Formats: sequence, structure tokens, C-alpha cells
Amino acid sequence: MKTLIVTQYFWPETFRINTVAEALHRAGCEVTVLTGQPNYPDGTIFKGYRAWRSDRELHPAGYEIFRVPLIPRGNKTALTLTLNYLSFLASSILVGQWRLRKKEFDVVFVYGTSPVLQALAGAFFSSRKRAALIVWVQDLWPESLSATGYVKNPYILRRVAGLVRWIYHRCDLLLVQSRSFVDSTCAMAGEVPVVYYPNPGDVERTPPERPRNPVSLPSGFNVTFSGNLGTVQSVETIVEVAEHLRDEPHINFVILGSGSRLGWIQREIKRRALANVYLLGRVEPAVANDAMARSDALLITLKNVEALNKTVPSKLSTYFGIGRPVLACMDGEGAEVVKASGAGITCEAENAERLAALILELRSMPQAARDEMGMAGRRWYEKHFELMQLTDVLVDHFKQAMNGRDLKSTKEAMGGGQ
Repeated sequence: MKTLIVTQYFWPETFRINTVAEALHRAGCEVTVLTGQPNYPDGTIFKGYRAWRSDRELHPAGYEIFRVPLIPRGNKTALTLTLNYLSFLASSILVGQWRLRKKEFDVVFVYGTSPVLQALAGAFFSSRKRAALIVWVQDLWPESLSATGYVKNPYILRRVAGLVRWIYHRCDLLLVQSRSFVDSTCAMAGEVPVVYYPNPGDVERTPPERPRNPVSLPSGFNVTFSGNLGTVQSVETIVEVAEHLRDEPHINFVILGSGSRLGWIQREIKRRALANVYLLGRVEPAVANDAMARSDALLITLKNVEALNKTVPSKLSTYFGIGRPVLACMDGEGAEVVKASGAGITCEAENAERLAALILELRSMPQAARDEMGMAGRRWYEKHFELMQLTDVLVDHFKQAMNGRDLKSTKEAMGGGQ
């Protein structure tokens, strides 16, 4: 099955589509990736890449990556982000069609993170290559625009909603990462089928060997947060809970990752004189997984926004796979999954005082009780989030979309001949 993955973000940037692409390759799909020059989240082009270069790259797993030029995110203002999104859209179509001119595809698979604009490139290649179009919806649009605070104007939001409908109506299948997305997406999709397909974890069935350069963790009870440090992650809550617990001996907050709010965190640590927060930076996934496996609890925080309450953050599946207790300071479906799995304890979003109490409660539990939470998460992972199991499901979705497209084409041809 010849599969074109369209995604603005890809390896060596850290996104879940990286593991999905490799898993599809392992499952026998002929994978090709169309993406931009890596610059997320810091806004500067990664070492070894050039913003204005168009090139072909072979992933270490053996599949092709075609990179197109883009304007980096830079200082992440509204202007630089808009230029970043539009430049990728334009070059993915203009440069991408030349790069992919000799290739044929059965499926065009769009990794539907924000911005939704990249799905326009997917629609273009679907039409050009006569391939089935599938968008994997990671963020609700236009809701996510207002949730992040970048756009508040009702007129602009209505126009974006119209664009989303236009894109969705041209799909053969829409996959959504959260069950709470189904109704909202169906309302925009017309007759296009909408199916729940969660973000798989990236934890191997057999634990790998210890990385060559593991991060060093402080001694004590380590609560670890891993991932993007942006607006929606409510990093303010992490800083506040660290201040609440600053006088508690041996409770540490370990942060693995980077993002637009990293500078703010660094300034607040200095301003509040917090000695219990450790910023370890962005590391390779294997190194992050190893550090999380050696932690006492894994922390996830989100802002209290309706659109975010419908999401299940992709890191949650990895947290479950690691097998350590989860502390979830968020509302909505993600919190419900933690409760249903028995993998940890939850409190409402942005409530640092309540989160501090939960951390103390978790620390006071017997080790056996904490281990049982971790094992419950691991069992849930193996049943619902295991990578190759979900890859088999994804390949079936591809086949169904291809069959549906063929059937639709046949009906249109018969109708046209009457």
C-alpha cells in the first residue's frame, strides 16, 4: 500500500506521527513523508537543515522523507506563526508536486495537528494522485484557535469553520484522536465517515536497554513532566504547585521538554527561588522514556478550556506504557481515561493547591499501591494504545477508505453514463 504522509511536523521533531510512520513501514506499507524543515518548538532550524532547502532524506528505518522550504516559527508571534504555516502550505504544494511527480499513492494520510491548513496540501495530492484522503484530526478547528488565544474574532472563526467543512467534505475518512471529537467532527463532515482512532504510545513491548547517555535524576520523590511547554499545557500550574511544596523535603519536579513557555518558567524559578524544579531540556524519546521509568510519578497538566477538555493528550498513552503512576491535573476525556484505567489520580485543571495535596497523598502511599497504579496503566496501554496493534487497525482503515473511494467513483461513473 503506497502511503503519502503529509505533516508539517516530523522527525527529528518529536511528534507521535514519527512512530506511526515507522510502524506503517514495519507493517509493510510503502511510506513516503512530505514535511517541512524541522524547527519545532524553539523556532530555529535544527542543525544540519536549511530553511530554504528542498531535499530528499532517507529515514534510518528505510523510508523516504521529502522536505520542502518554510519560514521558521521564529519568536512565535502571530505574524511569524502565520508565515510559518502559509509557507509550508505553499511549498508543500508547489515544491512537493515536483518532488513527488514520479510517485503514485493509494492513500494520502494527513497528520491533522494545528494548523488545519496543511490538510489542503493533502486534498491537493489526493486529487492529483487519485488516492484516498484520510485526515487524522488531532485538534478541533476552529475551537483550538480560540483556546490558544491567537484568534478571538467571531468573523474569522466562522470563515475558518467554513474552510474546515470544505476540507472535511473532500475526505474519504476522518479519524479522531478522542471520542469527544466525534460529534463536533461529524457536524462538520457531512456524509464523510468519522471514526475514533487514538494516539498510540511509543513504548516497546520489551523494555530496551538503558540509553548510552541517560539523564541524571535528583534523589527523592520525582514528579516528572515530559513534552511541549506551551500555552495549553498550563505550565503555570506546575510552577505554582512547586511553590506550594517548596518546603516539603525531597519532592522534586523534573521537566523534560521545551516550548514557547520555557523562558517564562526559567524566569519564575529564579524569581520565586524554587530549588525543587529541574529543567532537563528536550531529549530523545528513548532517553525521556528511561527517565520517566525511573520517576515516582508522571505529571500531565492542561488549561481548563472546553476544546482542550475534549482531547486526550498524546503523551498519556506513553505515560501508561511506562508503567508509573499518573498525576492528571486536567478535565474532560483525558481525566476520565486516567480514572477508568486506575493508572493514577486526578484533579480539576489549573488547581495547583489540590494537585499539591494529591502529590502528598501519592507519596504517602505504600510502594505496592503505587506500583499497582503503574501496572494498571500498563495493562490499559496494552489493551488500548499498543503501537503495532493500532497500526493493524490503521491499515484496515486505509483499505476501507480506498474501497469507499472506488465505490464512490464507480457510482459517479454510472450516474454520469445514464
